[in-house]
Amino acid sequence: MAMTTNLLATSKAVKLHGVRFFSSFLSRPNHFLACRLPQSITRRVQTSCCYRETSYKSPEPEPSSVSDGVGIIRFLKGKTYLITGATGFLGKVLIEKLLRASPGIGKIFILIKSKDQESANKRLYDEIISSDLFSHLKQMHGRSYEEFMKSKLIPIIGEIGEENLGIGSEVAANISGEIDVVISCAGRTTFDDRYDLAINVNALGPGRLLSFAKDCKKLKLFLHISTAYVTGKKEGTVLETPLCIGKNITSDLNIEHELKLASEAVRKLHGSGEIKKLKELGIQRAQHYGWENTYTFTKAMGETLIQTMREDAPVVIIRPSIIESSYKEPFPGWLQGIRMSDPIILAYGKGQISGLWGDSQSFADIIPVDMVVNATIAAMAKHGCGNSDLKVYNVTSSHANPLRVGELMDLCYQHLYDFPLTVIDLARMKFHSSLESFTSSVFDIIAKQERGTKNEGGEAEESHTTLSFKGRGILNYFVSLARTYEPYTFFQAR
Repeated sequence: MAMTTNLLATSKAVKLHGVRFFSSFLSRPNHFLACRLPQSITRRVQTSCCYRETSYKSPEPEPSSVSDGVGIIRFLKGKTYLITGATGFLGKVLIEKLLRASPGIGKIFILIKSKDQESANKRLYDEIISSDLFSHLKQMHGRSYEEFMKSKLIPIIGEIGEENLGIGSEVAANISGEIDVVISCAGRTTFDDRYDLAINVNALGPGRLLSFAKDCKKLKLFLHISTAYVTGKKEGTVLETPLCIGKNITSDLNIEHELKLASEAVRKLHGSGEIKKLKELGIQRAQHYGWENTYTFTKAMGETLIQTMREDAPVVIIRPSIIESSYKEPFPGWLQGIRMSDPIILAYGKGQISGLWGDSQSFADIIPVDMVVNATIAAMAKHGCGNSDLKVYNVTSSHANPLRVGELMDLCYQHLYDFPLTVIDLARMKFHSSLESFTSSVFDIIAKQERGTKNEGGEAEESHTTLSFKGRGILNYFVSLARTYEPYTFFQAR
């Protein structure tokens, strides 16, 4: 994806292409990195699954990356925000940075799906206030930490998938007079999601939120988090331009028709196969119009509705690529859940797969979550003056600092070789040019493991070519995963 903005406050520190993660790599040749990792001081950093050697100095937690060059601190102070998706990976890091960089910030209203206020308060405490992500804020405020957090974070019962956001009319009237910035972080991120649910949240959700934002008397900015893959199946340079049906999206796409199609499918489909068929419908419709999957297709619909509905509302759209763990803030390596490339890396480390269906020279467009947050905050300050513009920013790495899939998997190999999960004699990742070759590779691994299990039970080894019911399930999972990731493991756009 093209990265034409210089709003990334931490861009000088980004080194994804030559990232110095593992000093011990120097003991063996690196097939893809060509030994570009110099010696330096090492320390251990805890990640979501293990410890890893890193060869950069641990950054200070001070918010030095928040420059006043575009008046960031000045803009943040005293402003009141409404954030959706606040308990998600990106939303949570965004809240942490806002509170740490600007303690003088106003309120942050958080839209939370909950049955009542008591359960909403509990979700806020369990998923945000008590999270280890906020350890620096705990140190800053000491005993007054919880009091500070509860004074800033106000849970609002609602749901992005409901009309009027599911917010009661009295509450909506009260908070709409206070809000300066509305941030749309909510979304369903499953690539092969149910078509009806993905349309409701990813396509229609941003429009519902924008309608609410337009009623906010003090609105300075509506900021929407989209995805860099929203432009569909493209190669070459992808520019930072708004999506518009009839211009850079086919005029054949009719969102109202797609909504009716999904609703009709829900009405007709019943029984155990309903979810599977609704997922298949989403993929079919996405690929019919030129998108890889249901997620990117419905996110594109959401952008077009924002463009259509916004009138004179000031809008910024942030398009990050594959968001992964933090590079620097609030500390290196923070990750929530198993996401994006993680299932493949974990399966490789556990010996469940030995190869990948993909091109080792394609771009693994990964961006650390804290860089996305920094870009988001900088864009807020830059454009939060109330002007009726629509700006788009691609927050990506492939244009300025490309990392190839082969390089990524070589880094994984060298880390897992030094710090194995389960497989001690791990081999380097192989790349398969066809799904059939990948499937055969996974089949052989599962069959070998099943034969080994039988031998341990005292049974004679078989030269069978079939898998157990469980083995077939595992094979189908990895084949499905390979199909899902295929657009990204052969990705050539920048």
